[in-house]
Parts: sequence; structure tokens; C-alpha cells
Amino acid sequence: MSIIEVKNLSKNYEYYRQESGLRGAVKSFFSRETLYAEAVKDINFSIEEGELVGFLGPNGAGKTTTLKILSGILYPTSGEARVLGYKPTDRKPEYQKQFALVMGQKNQLVSDLPAMESFILNKEIYEVPDNDFKKILSELVDVLDIGNILDIQVRKLSLGQRMKCELVTALIHRPEVLFLDEPTIGLDVVAQKNIRDFLKHYNKEKKTTIILTSHYMEDIKDLCRRVIIINLGKVIYDGAIDELIKKHAPHKLLKITFEANGIKREQIEKYGEVIDFNSYRAVIKVTRTEAKKVAVALLSSPLPVDDILIDEMDIDDVIRKVFGK
Repeated sequence: MSIIEVKNLSKNYEYYRQESGLRGAVKSFFSRETLYAEAVKDINFSIEEGELVGFLGPNGAGKTTTLKILSGILYPTSGEARVLGYKPTDRKPEYQKQFALVMGQKNQLVSDLPAMESFILNKEIYEVPDNDFKKILSELVDVLDIGNILDIQVRKLSLGQRMKCELVTALIHRPEVLFLDEPTIGLDVVAQKNIRDFLKHYNKEKKTTIILTSHYMEDIKDLCRRVIIINLGKVIYDGAIDELIKKHAPHKLLKITFEANGIKREQIEKYGEVIDFNSYRAVIKVTRTEAKKVAVALLSSPLPVDDILIDEMDIDDVIRKVFGK
């Protein structure tokens, strides 16, 4: 069942060109050249119930604009979007109670109040019954491990703690659809992993449909089986992340650890392209089809190999190749 349907969606922004200087400023009162920027250009996709989809693209690609249209914040210039059968721009209360939008660079929490006050405020806004509120809050607080910070002013919390509270605020009414725009931006690697672990658990347990944008490829690789890549307002890829890697990353990386120092670079060059090397560790690039064969050859060689890890190319490099094409 399709929860989100986007058909021929476009969004243009109108802006004006003005000549510099006093003359240009005066002239603009009477005549201005109108220009249009196409943020989203005729995009199409659908998302099924319970999917967790990565929505990728460089800055200015149209990701946030699309999420704002799906949330009913922006009106499209043309095309149609439907979420849970609703037209978001109608802004019906029935729809607004079934989705949530979390933006990593925007705060829902009141900075001078404890997070608990924002939770209670959202409970009243979304008319969550007292018993449901207590149960949902207890579950979220337990999973996110934030029981000791609920009564601390938000501005005194760390970025990681604040983002956990942002998620609680967004999920207190148990939405069926969750839009996440850069939820781990600015967080350290430990906080990022905590957020990823929670989202993975929540999606699996509640079957919530999630669209996630992120510049951290670790988020996408860890959470999403499917990705939609948008560039210059257009969808340029929609499919499995594994297929994306296979298509645009024809090589694998063999990460080799040696039992002893003193290995020379020329001793391993015959096995593949050397990407990184020191006397006790090496990384070589080989074709996907040859990866296992090369690993066996290395283990059978006179080299003092302690361990070999066959790994994929970095997802950042894969995405850059897609943008380049």
C-alpha cells in the first residue's frame, strides 16, 4: 500500500534582478526583471507503508522543499502530492495529526523550558489522551535513555540530548509518517549512532513510514534499503542502495592486516591497486568478481597475513559518481 504518492511535482520560486547602485535601486521601483528558480522539477515517486527511505542530494537539490510540500508547509507550483490519502496543502487536522517533521536545524523545543513542558504542550495540541501519553512517553524515554534530563532547561542540554528530545516531541502523538531532515547534523559520532539505533528500532517496531535526508552517508547506509537521489530538482536514481553500489562501485576494497612489520609495497601490488599502505597494513582495490579469489591468493601466499576484510567502497564516493554522471 502506497502511503506517499508524488506525481509530476514541481516548485518554482520567484525572485527579482536589480541593477547595482542608486540608479538601479530607483529603477527597481518602476521596473524589475522577474526570474524563476526551479527547486523541484517534475518529480515522481511512491513510498510503501513501513518503508525507511533515504532522500539524498547536494545542497540546493530540492530535498527540503519536497519535504515541506509533503508536510503542507509549501504549495507546489504544479503536480500532486498525497500522503495517507490526504492532499498536504489542504492542511486538514486529520492529516496533521498523522505525520511529524523533524528538522535538524530547527527547534520545536522551547529553549528556556525543560523538555517535559514541550512534551506536555504537544500532548495538548494533538489531543493525546492522558493514558496514551504516559505510555508513549515512558516507552520513548526508556528507549532513548533520557529519564534524567526531562526537567533540565533545553538550552543546557547537549546537541545529542536535544535531538533525542526533538524526536520525543515529534513522536508523542504516534504519527504514521515521519519526515526527518538532517536529524544527525552537528552531532558527534556516538550521538549519531544513538539516533540511528533508535530510528532503526522505532521503524521496525511501529512500522512508521520514514523519509530521511542526511549528508552523513553512514546514516543512509545503516538505515535505508532504498534511496531516492535528487539533483538540480530532478530524481536521478530511485532504487535499492545495494544496487546503487553495485552499479557505480564495480570494485571492492580488501583491507589486509599483517602479523609482522616489514612488508614492502611491491609485495602486494601484484594483487590489486594499492589505495593505502604501511608496513603492517594495506588496502587494495580489486574488481567485485575477483575479490574472493584475490583474498584466497593472499591467504595462500608467503605473506604473514593476519586478517582480510572485504569491504564496499565508501558510499560518499558512490554518490559523487552518480552526481557526476
